[in-house]
Amino acid sequence: METLFANWHHLSFGDGGWGWNLLRGLSSTLQIALGAYFLGLVIGLLGAVGKRDGSRLTRYLLEIYTTLIRAIPELVLILLLYYAGTGLVNQLMESMGYRPIDISGLVAGIVVLGIVQGAYSIEVIRGAMRVVPRGQLEAAEAFGMGRWMILRRITLPAMLPHALPGLSNLWLIVTKETALLSVVGFSELALTTRQAAGASRAYFMFFLVAACLYLCVSLLSNELFRRLEKRARRGQPELN
Repeated sequence: METLFANWHHLSFGDGGWGWNLLRGLSSTLQIALGAYFLGLVIGLLGAVGKRDGSRLTRYLLEIYTTLIRAIPELVLILLLYYAGTGLVNQLMESMGYRPIDISGLVAGIVVLGIVQGAYSIEVIRGAMRVVPRGQLEAAEAFGMGRWMILRRITLPAMLPHALPGLSNLWLIVTKETALLSVVGFSELALTTRQAAGASRAYFMFFLVAACLYLCVSLLSNELFRRLEKRARRGQPELN
């Protein structure tokens, strides 16, 4: 413990301290997690509608997507999508007569994790959609509502309380998956922590601080989703 407390000066925000670097790493982690999460939600919503109402070909392609993404380890997917994806974009740019572009690590991280999140979001949202009573949808159709109006006014409000627990889990997962981006050299909290620990030799202290930061994000997220779920369930019986 004496060694641990003796290293606290490495966390300072002054010269030689890693305080600002850790906060910048945490900021990058949250930016990637938020971007990937919302991209995954968009993919998940469209994919869930496609699996429910799409053509046979659409359902078949979506089934291949969700199966592959959920079957392959996230680290392999990240390496594959990060390197192959950026290379494919530049080849496409060259074939169209444009110069190759330098893709931002932030954008690439968001897209890669968003594609992974999308596969899981599809199944979470699709499962929540199935609990919406069929009679409500038929009544909406009888009143002349179109497909997208039914989705916006009937399906989404009714399924949200059932989807939020699963979506909460996906958010917590993506905040931790950002650490995998350190293998491709993106400077987020995990990589910054490793660099700080290596430079100061205070491994235990820095990784303990990183774990506490991840824990704080999880606790705040749990409280936010608890309030969202409570609001979504207003007027419904309390769950034990």
